[in-house]
Amino acid sequence: MATAHAAGASEKVAARTKLAYGAGDFGTAIVAALKGFFLLIFLTDVARLDPAAAGSILLLNKVWDAINDPLIGWLSDRTRTRWGRRRPWILFGAIPFGLLFFLLWLTPPLDPTAKYLYYLVIALLGDTAFTAVNVPYTALTPELTRDYDERTSLNSYRFGFSIAGGLIAAVAHPLIVGRFDDPRLGYTVSAAVWGMLVALPCFVVFFGTTERPEHIAPKKPATTIPYGQQLRIAFANRPYRFVIGLYLLSWFALQLVQTVLIYFLTYYLRRPDQIPLVLLAVQGSSFVFLFVWSMVSRRLDKRLVYMLGATIWLAVQLALFFVTPDRFAWVLPLAALAGAGVAVAYLIPWAMMPDVIEYDELQTGQRREGIFYGFMVFLQKACLALGIYLVGLVLSWTGYITPSDAIPMPIQPDPALMAIRLLIGPGPAIILAASLVLVYFYPITRAEHARVRAALAHRAGAGGRQRES
Repeated sequence: MATAHAAGASEKVAARTKLAYGAGDFGTAIVAALKGFFLLIFLTDVARLDPAAAGSILLLNKVWDAINDPLIGWLSDRTRTRWGRRRPWILFGAIPFGLLFFLLWLTPPLDPTAKYLYYLVIALLGDTAFTAVNVPYTALTPELTRDYDERTSLNSYRFGFSIAGGLIAAVAHPLIVGRFDDPRLGYTVSAAVWGMLVALPCFVVFFGTTERPEHIAPKKPATTIPYGQQLRIAFANRPYRFVIGLYLLSWFALQLVQTVLIYFLTYYLRRPDQIPLVLLAVQGSSFVFLFVWSMVSRRLDKRLVYMLGATIWLAVQLALFFVTPDRFAWVLPLAALAGAGVAVAYLIPWAMMPDVIEYDELQTGQRREGIFYGFMVFLQKACLALGIYLVGLVLSWTGYITPSDAIPMPIQPDPALMAIRLLIGPGPAIILAASLVLVYFYPITRAEHARVRAALAHRAGAGGRQRES
C-alpha cells in the first residue's frame, strides 16, 4: 500500500505554500526583466559606454557564471541545517542581492575606463548574490512535492509571480525614469525602489515554506560523489540534455527579443513613448497564458504544450520584421499574441526539471537538485548575457550612434536599423524553430514519468523491507 501510494497518489501542496514559494520569483524576475529590457540601453545611452564594451561586461560575467552557478548548486546540495538545504541561502543572500542590484544602475562620475571597471565589478558581485538566492530557490521545487501535476502547479504560481514582477518592473521603470529631466537621476531613483523589492520576497520564501523532512539536517550528506564526477553524470542524463537544450534555445530567443525590443521601438518605429504599453501587452498576456498552459498541461504532455506556444511565438517574431513605422497599430496585437508563446518558455522547461531529477535518481540512486538547477540558472543568465552582448556587438559593427547631451535621440544609420529588424524577427524565429525540433524528441512523457515514480517507490519499499529484516 505504501508503494502504491508513493507511485500513484498525489502529494498536494497547500495554497499558502504555493503562494509563498511562487513569491520568491517576484524579485529575481524584476532583475531579469530590467536587465533584459533596459541594461544595454542604460549602458549605451545613459552611462555612455560603447555598445561593444557594454556587451562585453555581460560576456565576461558568464566566465564567472560558469563557475559560481554549478558550484553554489553543489554547495546547497551539501548544506545541512535545521532549516533545510536551500532556505538558508535564500535568507542570507537577500540583502546583498538587493544592494548590488541598486549599485548596478548608478552613473558614477568616472572616466570611461574606470566606469567600465565599476560596472564589471558590480556585475560580477551582483551575479554572485543572484546565484546564491536563485539556484537554491529553483531547487526547492522537487523538495516540496513529488506529484507530476502539483509540480506544474507550483511552477505556475512561481511564474505567475515571475511574470507579474517582470510586468510591473518593465512598465513602471520607464515611467519612473520619465518623471525626471535627467535620466541618470531617474535610473537611480528607480533602482532604489527595485533594490528593496527584489530582497523582500526572499524572506517570504524562507518563512513561508518548509523543505521535506528528509532534507532537514540528516546525519550525513546526501552525496559523496566528487563535484567533477557529478557534472559528468548530470550531462550523461539524456532527458536532462534535452531540457537544457530546450531551455537554452527558448531563453536565448526571449533574451534576444527583450534586449532589442527597446531599440526597435525607439529608433526604428520612433515610438519610445509606447514602450510601457507594449511591455504591458507582452507581459500581461504572458501572465494570463501561464495559467492557460498550466491547465492544458493537465491533459496534454508538457512537450505538446510547448510546441503549441512556441509555434505562435515564432509566427509573431516573423511578422514583426515586416512591421513598418506607419503600421505601428499592428505592434500591440502582435505583442499580446507573443505573450502567449513567451509563457511556455517560462513554464515548460522548469516543469520538466523535477521529472528529469527523478529519472536521474532512478539511474544513480542520488538526489542532486542543486547541480541540475545550478546549470539551468547558469543557462538563463548566459542567454541574458549573450543576447545583450550580441546586440551590442552588432550595433557597434553597424555604426550605431551613441546619444549625447546635444543629440539625445539620434537618427541611426540604415545598417543599424536593418540589424535591429533582423534581430527581432528572423533571428529569434530560427532559434525557436530549432527548439521545436528538440522538444519533439523529449523522452519523458506523462506515462514514462509514472513508470519512473513507480520504480522509485518499489526501490524505496524494498529498501525498507531489507532494513526491517
